Amino acid sequence: MEDLLVKIQDVVVFYGLKIIAALAIFIIGRWIARGIQTFTGKIMNKRNVDPTIVSFVGHLVYIALITFVALAALAQLGIQTTSFIAVIGAAGLAIGLALQGSLANFAAGFLMIIFKPFKAGDYIEGGGAAGTVEKIEVFTTQIVTVDNKQVIVPNAKMMSDNIVNYSAKDTRRVDLDFGVSYSDDIDKVRKAIREVVDKDARILKTPEAMILVKELADSSVNFQLRAWVKSGDYWGVHFDVIEAVKKLFDVEGISIPFPQTDVHLYEHK
Repeated sequence: MEDLLVKIQDVVVFYGLKIIAALAIFIIGRWIARGIQTFTGKIMNKRNVDPTIVSFVGHLVYIALITFVALAALAQLGIQTTSFIAVIGAAGLAIGLALQGSLANFAAGFLMIIFKPFKAGDYIEGGGAAGTVEKIEVFTTQIVTVDNKQVIVPNAKMMSDNIVNYSAKDTRRVDLDFGVSYSDDIDKVRKAIREVVDKDARILKTPEAMILVKELADSSVNFQLRAWVKSGDYWGVHFDVIEAVKKLFDVEGISIPFPQTDVHLYEHK
């Protein structure tokens, strides 16, 4: 009887120490994991990373560390963790394959937030859509079109093609083509277009607007106006100048064989 009690006492002491050690590993490991999570968040916040990314990465780091701590605690109890690691690896692989598209969107969103090819409020063209950026999220980018439609573009699609950011520069160049009859005086036409340009205060003086004879077409002489404006004034100037030139051509007796307007976008160099 005494031998049995001694054996029980030895077992309790042996496993009791292991349980205490396992609990110590888990508690201390959990505290360290929280500390690393907080430290990671502070570093990302100092670099002005999006709060959504900060929260997601922080939780990801904590889950990875707490998993490692739990396996270490189980190993301290004498439990074989090889099978657990194999199960976790297989589950991770299955989840990765199932969420392949979502992970690609997340990676693209992370890169967009880090490198900032555009920001909320910019007018862009990308991912098969064009409009004002309303929100950049981890998996998608929300765009509002000019006719007030909301388009949700997966970030992977957005980053897989060219992105045109029309708001990246303070100024843009408006290019407008006007076709006139061969019988019209070239200098008179240029003077009329210049008069419209000089009356529009939104057209910048520097760089100076250029009025060029673009080409001698089959039935018209085509002029091109190249005028620099502030980015926010682009469309207003575009439509107003077309109307003003047409009205002045009518007054001056300049004939337009057929309407020609074309728009080209250039960055200010």
